Amino acid sequence: MVTTVGTSSDFPKLIENFIILEHDAIAAYDAVIERLDTPELKAKIAEFKGDHERHMSELKAMAGRAGADIPGEGDMKQMLTTGKVAFADMVGDDGAILMAMASNETDTVSAYENGKDNDCVPADERAVFTRAYEDELRHKEWMEATARTV
Repeated sequence: MVTTVGTSSDFPKLIENFIILEHDAIAAYDAVIERLDTPELKAKIAEFKGDHERHMSELKAMAGRAGADIPGEGDMKQMLTTGKVAFADMVGDDGAILMAMASNETDTVSAYENGKDNDCVPADERAVFTRAYEDELRHKEWMEATARTV
């Protein structure tokens, strides 16, 4: 699914959309951790979830500075992200679950790429989006590589 998160020209709205995205991502990470069988994989996914919790904290602080609303939950996309993981668990193994989650990360990588390059993001806030983009790319690459080996 192609994401439009990160493309808004309204900075407060852009932040709100990223907070919703992070709510959805954290819910998907919880679903993955619940379903994985391998303790080492669960630990790595929990580490990645920690990155998302840091993103959320940084976005909420940014929202406060920008006067943006802070959504308290995700949106309908959460059903898609967690549903992919649940389906993969029903039909596959840890590798299938990781590939489903990697497909979720594709949208998150795109969103943060949009955000880091968006002209409405003030220069002093841009580093938050750049770091998050690098985190998301690392998550996706690890999930894809690991899924092929488990």
